Formats: sequence, structure tokens, C-alpha cells
Amino acid sequence: MILAAGASRRMGSPKQLIEIDGSPLLVRAIEAALAAPVWPVVVVLGANAAAIRPVIAHLPVLVIENPAWPEGMASSIREGVGALRQFSRKLDAAVLALCDQPGFSPATVESLLAAHRATGRGIVAARYAGRLGAPALFARGHFAALTALTGEEGARDLLNADPAQVAAVDLPELARDLDTPADLRDLTR
Repeated sequence: MILAAGASRRMGSPKQLIEIDGSPLLVRAIEAALAAPVWPVVVVLGANAAAIRPVIAHLPVLVIENPAWPEGMASSIREGVGALRQFSRKLDAAVLALCDQPGFSPATVESLLAAHRATGRGIVAARYAGRLGAPALFARGHFAALTALTGEEGARDLLNADPAQVAAVDLPELARDLDTPADLRDLTR
């Protein structure tokens, strides 16, 4: 599940469409997910959906729109989990990713899956910049908690609630995200 519903207020334009090495940021994230051993890939749009949808229309993903996107990330997670549940009642887990991390790759997803298999933990999260964050894998047993989330923080409380439930995978390349024009300038230097 790739969350791409935000309005990109700090960036000043839809960051989902910012090109990095000739490809829009969201397309890069989708292609990374499609190259990983996961299916289906769900993309959650919200603000700027009309501008973004044509850019990703050629990709084999489930695109859903979150009408409650102004509420924050939790509403997009709820919509994404709902779409996954409708797609298949047999999914073992969901990987939740953001569209604004240029370091996201198929290897990222494979690392989360490997840690899940090795530890048996119900949540596996990327660790970077001294904290746990997205992307993160949530086993089916956590889907109800994901659909009960509210507010802007997304799943952060689930990642930090019980350390015995969460396996961490060191992925320092994900510390960089693109939220502001300065972030973009730093990346392109």
C-alpha cells in the first residue's frame, strides 16, 4: 500500500509528481513495489488525485481515492486496508509505504518480508534516524488496529506501542524524504 494522498503543502506543488532521475516520485515508488514479491499494490490518492491519476494510469495497481484525506495519514491507511481486504480475504500482511522516500526500493520490501519470516513478529518497521517508521509490514492480526487509526500520525503509535511485537530493520537510506523544496535541493546536489 503506497500512501500518496497528501496535499504537499510544504513542497508547494504535488510532490507525488516531482521527477527524480526522469521519473515522478510516485511512479518510482509504485515501480519499486511492483518489482517486490508482493501483490496487489494499492495506491491511495486524495489531494491532487485528478492530476496524479493520469500519470499512474498505465501501471497495474489498484488506485483508490481517499475523500477524507484532509484528516491525515490515518484516513489513507484505513482506505488502503479496506481496499486490500476487499481484494482478498486471504492476505497474510500488508506493507505500508510512503510515496516521498526516494530510497524506497524492492530490496526495502524484501528486507521487511525477510525480517517478518525470521522473527515471526506481527509488525516489522524500517529504522532510520533513531526511530521506527514507514515502510512497515503489518500482519493480518493488526488490520483491525490499522482501520481504527485516527489523525495525522498514521501508524506511529502501533510501531511504538509494544517493542515485543515489532521487529526493526535498519534502513538508513529511508531517512531522506521529500517534504520541502530544500529537501529536493539537498537530494539533487
